[in-house]
Amino acid sequence: MAKKSAGLLMYRRRGTSVEVFLVHPGGPFWARKDLAAWTMPKGEFSDEEQPLAAAIREFNEETGFDVNQLKRSDFLELGTTKQAGGKSVFAWAVEGDCDPALLMSNLCEIEWPPRSGRKIEIPEADRGAWFPIQDAFERIFQGQTVFLQRLSEKLGIAE
Repeated sequence: MAKKSAGLLMYRRRGTSVEVFLVHPGGPFWARKDLAAWTMPKGEFSDEEQPLAAAIREFNEETGFDVNQLKRSDFLELGTTKQAGGKSVFAWAVEGDCDPALLMSNLCEIEWPPRSGRKIEIPEADRGAWFPIQDAFERIFQGQTVFLQRLSEKLGIAE
């Protein structure tokens, strides 16, 4: 069965511009990567969990910022896309604000170096930042640019 994940793209308005909140993956592989290395907070979910609930859970886990108090009607559905590896990604956007300096990500275990058998614990996200939506196209993983395009369309932003 193909894997699936769900994510949440937070955005805020600054005057006439829109910014999106992205996180940078933790760990040694991503440490020196910047362009096309950021992501919306997202993660895998099972058939027993609803995709939007998974997106909210993942956002909370990877950032430490709680969006559970928002009404489900506050979330804009951005649809799905299939990544090169076959994983389906479901996404929503929500207007909000958070301070990247306060980001507190959960930890996960990875094998590092690859195929070494050695396990290390890393934060899923090592930092977060707000980017003007036009700049975010250069920062976000290539497979997620479709969500920036869809958000731009929903908000009436010219690229």
